[in-house]
Amino acid sequence: MTSTTLDPAALADSIKEWGRELGFQQVGITGVDLGEHEAHLERWLAAGHQGEMDYMAAHGSKRSHPQQLVPGTSRVISLRMDYLPGDTRMAEQLAQPEKAYVSRYALGRDYHKLIRKRLQQLAERIQQVIGPFGFRAFVDSAPVLEKAVAQQAGLGWIGKNTLILNRKAGSWFFLGELFVDIALPVDQPTDRDHCGSCHACLDVCPTDAFVGERVLDARKCISYLTIELKGPIPVELRSKIGNRVFGCDDCQIVCPWNRFAKPTQQTDFQPRHSLDNAELATLFRWSEEEFLSRTEGSPLRRAGYERWLRNLAVGLGNAPSSIPVLEALRARRDDPSALVREHVEWALAQHARRRPAGAARA
Repeated sequence: MTSTTLDPAALADSIKEWGRELGFQQVGITGVDLGEHEAHLERWLAAGHQGEMDYMAAHGSKRSHPQQLVPGTSRVISLRMDYLPGDTRMAEQLAQPEKAYVSRYALGRDYHKLIRKRLQQLAERIQQVIGPFGFRAFVDSAPVLEKAVAQQAGLGWIGKNTLILNRKAGSWFFLGELFVDIALPVDQPTDRDHCGSCHACLDVCPTDAFVGERVLDARKCISYLTIELKGPIPVELRSKIGNRVFGCDDCQIVCPWNRFAKPTQQTDFQPRHSLDNAELATLFRWSEEEFLSRTEGSPLRRAGYERWLRNLAVGLGNAPSSIPVLEALRARRDDPSALVREHVEWALAQHARRRPAGAARA
């Protein structure tokens, strides 16, 4: 335990001010008891809702016990940073089936490095004032129940779509955590649920992935299917994915609280390579070298080239039967990847099925 003559309450206020100076919109502090969140996680895992995300079940109880993950931890500093890059015409993009929809968080540079660097800078700032202390920074990269921590730290409540919602900022933000061994005063948790009777997020889900309020079956979630799933996308879900090729934002787009979301001030989160207005057929023609070049430092790298093509093939199968769409698909009929070939054949079959009787072969 680090000792300091600085008043803990004053230090907590300073930490929040320094966090805002580093680009975070809100900073909260909580203890290490995550209470009912552990039981919720255990029920979710027992139901198999994690799919292939085996890491969600790994690490024993460390995910819900910060002091086990980082011994000596007595407080967790939770921070949020807005990422929505202004008006990226989300509904408009989804309504144009020949366009590729990329989840808004993935349009710019990868958030992990930026936020981790800012957390490190915050820790160094604290260290300048109180001297050496124990800390560790996390950004969606370790067994941390980040939404539980954020709720406990007063950053918002967990909405029916399982995301943290904030009355002044909606949900378009990233979360980061700083585990520390400093006995700081904790903030009041957000105990009140402000979703009320609204269930727009549950109703809008294209694949009906919500099995109840705050319960998501990842195996049907488009974000899971297009990013985490390594094999073929289940045939029965392909037509429901539409033009969503990396992630899905539908449950955020319809959330009334996102009326209050503010555009990000971080230039790193602005769209790159026109990914906010790209044609499916154009992206499908990228070579692996182009993919690697244009996704350098991007969250899109998580899917990898093969799965990127898999996802685009599904989008093209759901697109109108235009010459560019059909030519792009035919060009990859003999792709080296069996996974890509399977989805290309499915897509071409979709177009053949939609062809009017007597029409020329597509």
